[in-house]
Amino acid sequence: MEKEKILIADDEARIRKLVNDFLSREGFDIYEAGDGLEAVNIFKDVPDLSLAILDVMMPGLDGFEVLKEIRKISKMPVIMLTARTSEEDQLKGYELGVDEYVEKPFSPKVLVARVNAILRRAEGKIVDSGLLSAGKISVDEGAHIAKADGKELSLSVKEFELLTYFIRNQGIALSRETILNNVWNYDYYGDARTIDTHVKKLRSKLGECGSYIKTIWGMGYKFEVDR
Repeated sequence: MEKEKILIADDEARIRKLVNDFLSREGFDIYEAGDGLEAVNIFKDVPDLSLAILDVMMPGLDGFEVLKEIRKISKMPVIMLTARTSEEDQLKGYELGVDEYVEKPFSPKVLVARVNAILRRAEGKIVDSGLLSAGKISVDEGAHIAKADGKELSLSVKEFELLTYFIRNQGIALSRETILNNVWNYDYYGDARTIDTHVKKLRSKLGECGSYIKTIWGMGYKFEVDR
């Protein structure tokens, strides 16, 4: 089986080596770039890349500019590494199409877990266009129908969107702010704790499948099908 290929772009050689070491052990082929321009060139020369990990602050072209070039022709998953945590920077990245942020300093093991989760999501969580499934839950986005254990659910618009977002991001730890940015849109300025209220209602309506939504104390939630 051919190895999946990942691009890591960071101007710090030690970070590239660290990420390379951990991802190589997982069986990935790694392509390294020391600046944004080199990252773009590798992206154009290696058409079957599975994922890119981009540092925001790089000489020449920064991570956002590299992301723009990628999004012109590809929807492959992109993770941004950043030491900048301002809301403005994060919103800019999400608007350009970043899949997830990882803040420096980071745990290599956590980064590997996020890479694997994002690739699993990209490979097969969508059964058909607008059709999603996870464990005993199925969602038809076009028909706006969600079922748990074969029974149709009565969900509000936001509960339906929240469930869909969770399924599309299985296995990924999601902060309340990230969920708000993606489900309630970028211009929402309410209390992030509104997520807790909606999750409580959604869990109740999902019945036994409500256990798929795990609480990560002090951060947010992770959707994970029980084994």
